[in-house]
Amino acid sequence: MRRLGRSGLARPRALAYWSATALVTAELGVGGLGDVARIPYVRDLVTHLGYPPYFLVLLGCWKMLGAAALLAPGHALLKEWAYAGVLFTYSGAIVSHLATGYALGELAPLTAMTALTVVSWSLRPPSRRTHRAAAP
Repeated sequence: MRRLGRSGLARPRALAYWSATALVTAELGVGGLGDVARIPYVRDLVTHLGYPPYFLVLLGCWKMLGAAALLAPGHALLKEWAYAGVLFTYSGAIVSHLATGYALGELAPLTAMTALTVVSWSLRPPSRRTHRAAAP
């Protein structure tokens, strides 16, 4: 029976990384555009959570910049900050929903996006990390 070495795991790891990253950045990009455009559904949701409408423009801009940072080559430290911002965004949304008694059904997608963000961060290749592991 053939054993998979480090290189044998590289392709599935890269596929998992890019799949998670694509989903996270797509949600950030589309969600950011919706925030900046202040579409009625999003505006009503944010108002119900207790945030002012102008918060959407700020949040939407940061989401789109975060998506760009995660996709751009290089700039590992910027990616670390983007991942932190994404986790703050999703965890803040979860807490806001819980604190205001908003529809609990909204928690499932937020929790899934939080998990995908952690998967993307943990599987990122060495070229996208601030501290690269020494070669064996």
